[in-house]
Amino acid sequence: MVDYKLKRGQILVADPFMDESVFKRAAIYMCEHNKEGSLGFILNKQLDFAIQELVLDFPEFDSKVYYGGPVSTDTIHYIHTKGDILDNSIAIANGIYWGGDFAKLKLFIEKSLIQPNEIRFYLGYSGWEPDQIAQEIESGSWIVADTDPNYIFAKRWSVLWNKILEDAGGSKALIAKMNNPHFMMN
Repeated sequence: MVDYKLKRGQILVADPFMDESVFKRAAIYMCEHNKEGSLGFILNKQLDFAIQELVLDFPEFDSKVYYGGPVSTDTIHYIHTKGDILDNSIAIANGIYWGGDFAKLKLFIEKSLIQPNEIRFYLGYSGWEPDQIAQEIESGSWIVADTDPNYIFAKRWSVLWNKILEDAGGSKALIAKMNNPHFMMN
């Protein structure tokens, strides 16, 4: 059974005790969630590559690539705010789009119609079979949180996991404070 509490445009936040290194302290933006499965991108695991280092003939662009997840790590994906001009973009939520015409994307970047703060590139993605994510949420591996569009393009990606939980309030905020390295006592 699909967990309909989770919707595209929401964030999955890894449980603080999740040991799996790929998803440890991960914040995943969900771009698809339906009866066929779920797909999202890890927002807070920056790689040490610029996009033009991974894609031949890509224009010079001041944008790092993020690790989207362990599936299809030989593919590049992107989330952006330019769905109004980038054909074939998929609307996710709150003015955030996924994908679109790659040739036009490169042209728009060359013409400075897309700025680095309006797009984020991902190597690979995070994916789940039908009902798999519902089972993982039910078992406590993931916390579902609402998205602030600022999370998607956060400059301080290294503290995003804590920020999302703090913003959620209640016991989630307490979890964030307890798991904040600055909060921990030696």
